[in-house]
Order: sequence, then structure tokens, then C-alpha cells
Amino acid sequence: MAEFIRIYEENPNPKEIERVVAILKRGGLIIYPTDTVYGLGCDITNLKALERIARIKNVKLEKANFSFVCHDLSHLSDYVKQINSSTFKILKRALPGPYTFILPGSNTLPNPFKKKKTVGIRVPKNNIAIEIVKLLGNPIISTSIRDEDEVLEYTTDPELILEKWDDLVDLVIDGGYGDNQASTVIDLSEDEPIVVREGKGSLEIF
Repeated sequence: MAEFIRIYEENPNPKEIERVVAILKRGGLIIYPTDTVYGLGCDITNLKALERIARIKNVKLEKANFSFVCHDLSHLSDYVKQINSSTFKILKRALPGPYTFILPGSNTLPNPFKKKKTVGIRVPKNNIAIEIVKLLGNPIISTSIRDEDEVLEYTTDPELILEKWDDLVDLVIDGGYGDNQASTVIDLSEDEPIVVREGKGSLEIF
């Protein structure tokens, strides 16, 4: 049975954020709100938790395309090769926001991702997600929770999410209704930005 806690995005309760981080540090899986759809996440440094997420998503961990959710761009150099100033300007302009940026991975990536040439970086514009990652002290690995429903690709109601995921995760955060549009994915690993998926984030800023 997953815990279910209400956290308000305007002013996240520090005690509730501490509870979430304690669960992450124990290797727990959480479902949490972002500025797009709800995400399934765990501590990037916890191998057992990473393996659990890979099993749920039915993928091999080293081949999985999970996003690294950061609270700002300060963790970039831990996971990403040095980037040029024009790429950095794009990141500064777009983040925090509803984008996932694919960047060249560095050789200091966590073990399961060592062979990956690129990583997806996210800094969502959502205070709950930001405060969790900030207190944790390192990024969380994240993946969208999709729905089998053909019409509604993403479940937006936290209570319905709890119903579906109750036995699979340790905590579901009710941060209000989510969006049903995923992030815009932009590949910045080559010379020119490439739009991989058009989602919530506007392309006009590029």
C-alpha cells in the first residue's frame, strides 16, 4: 500500500518534503507532480530503486531513457559533457519549464548509465518537484506514467493514479490535477537543436 500525501505547490510544507525525501533515501519509488504530467521517480544513486523502475517499465536499466530531474543547472557538470555557450543559453532561457533536453553524457554518469552517450535533463517548473530534489541533494530519475487508455494518454487525477499504482510504489503525492501533455523533448547533443517530441513547451523560444 502506497502512502498518499497532499502537498500544495504554491507553498510546499517542508515536513512533507522531508517525508518524501526520507522515502527516496530508503530506496522508495514515488509518483509526483511536475509542470507537465505526473512522474514516477526514485533517487538516482539507489541501484535497487532504479532496477524497480526499470522492471515496472519493462525495460533493461542500462537501455532505459529516463530523465534526470534537477532543481537547477548546478548538477549539469556531474552528468553532462562540457557544453558550448549557445547550448547553455538555450537551457537558461527554457528552464525551469516543460522541456526535456537531450545532452551529451559525461563519463561520470552513475554506473547503470555509464554506456549512455546522451542523457535527458529536466528542471520542471513545479515547486514540489524542485523542493524534493533540492533537499535530496542529487537528481531523481524520472519517467512519465502513461495510461493504457487510448483517448487519455496520461492520468491527471492523483486519486486515480493512487488506485492504479498503489501496489507498485511507496508514495503518491497529490499535488492537484496534473497536465495531460508531456514535456517537449529537444536534442541538443549535436550542432543544431532537433525537436524529438513536441509537447507542452513552446518551440518559439528556439
